[in-house]
Amino acid sequence: MPRIEARAAERLQGHPAAQIFAVSPTDPQLFEQAWQQGMLWVITSEHELAGYLMAGVLEADFHIQQMDVAPEHGRKGLGRALLRHALEQGRARGHQRAVLSTLSDVAWNAPFYASEGFREWPSPDWSAGMREVMAAEAAAGFPMELRLAMQRALE
Repeated sequence: MPRIEARAAERLQGHPAAQIFAVSPTDPQLFEQAWQQGMLWVITSEHELAGYLMAGVLEADFHIQQMDVAPEHGRKGLGRALLRHALEQGRARGHQRAVLSTLSDVAWNAPFYASEGFREWPSPDWSAGMREVMAAEAAAGFPMELRLAMQRALE
């Protein structure tokens, strides 16, 4: 998963957030914790790991923390299948809403999530948990003018 994360981040070369992703990879222990909590899903293509989605719980919400697909497996519907599966798992766990933060100006970020029913979550309406997420991202150096919180109902 760290290799997929690094390869996916390479697609952001030249983007203002690229350096932040490059210097702050996910701690492998977080992958292990998410796996043990049943909050990490993977997808394969031709017998190799192609992508993953790691989630958590943010207050009462199902929180999509990170999703990456290896570039060579992109644009095949694998990320969409992975997201749909994870959202179904969130619904089965009793969550009423899914939330995430993402880049607003990258086609495979906010526009992709919008195509799956996510809508912009205006900052005045953020939960305390999302405020903490966004504050942590700002502290890490993300260009916050390009960050967007999104939400969708899990019906």
